[in-house]
Amino acid sequence: MTDKPYRILVADDHAVVRRGLRSLLESQAGLEVCGEAATGTEAIDLARKGHPDLMVLDLTMPEMNGLDVTRAVREESPSTAVLVLTVHFSEELAREVLRAGALGYVLKSDADSELLAAIDHVRHNQPFFTGKLAASMAQTFVHGPVTGANGSNERVLSGSPLTTREIEVIQRLAEGKSNKEVAAELGVSTRTIESHRNHIMHKMNFGSFSELVRFAVRNNLVEL
Repeated sequence: MTDKPYRILVADDHAVVRRGLRSLLESQAGLEVCGEAATGTEAIDLARKGHPDLMVLDLTMPEMNGLDVTRAVREESPSTAVLVLTVHFSEELAREVLRAGALGYVLKSDADSELLAAIDHVRHNQPFFTGKLAASMAQTFVHGPVTGANGSNERVLSGSPLTTREIEVIQRLAEGKSNKEVAAELGVSTRTIESHRNHIMHKMNFGSFSELVRFAVRNNLVEL
């Protein structure tokens, strides 16, 4: 029995970027690029007609900017999540993206190491912020706290910016499981777990894997 693929619409005005994203995404089991858009209006039209699970969207688009596209897509196709992929490093801009209805914000410079983890977060209705913004933005986002679609509280540990998905990854890694074993348990690719691990290390400012393990032990995430 196979799961239905997670359908992704790629919206970027540069063809080389779209090709690169398609190549990366389609190399991962369970992900399918269902369309490409080169303008803001085209992105909205494709989302309205095809209702993809996710739109990976550049902020700087011809005809309509990414913020307006995000608002329109969330209205026209509520089942479509939006993940912004941009060159712009700005906490205020990231906040505006969230207010517009997007769930994630990733810098293009971080895409190779973080995009797959970001998609995994969004797929589970959890926010994701690019490495350089992760700690401050996640703290702000979960301060509420926010309840995900499955009813779980995003603020798993008091005072921690980690999401439920990141806690799941830390627990398994700290138990001594390999990236491949964790990937199999969570139903994602090994590269996605590597992406999660890199992001967690950066977000929590862990200097080594042993620091991650000590964090898990201190917070009773693993049994000794």
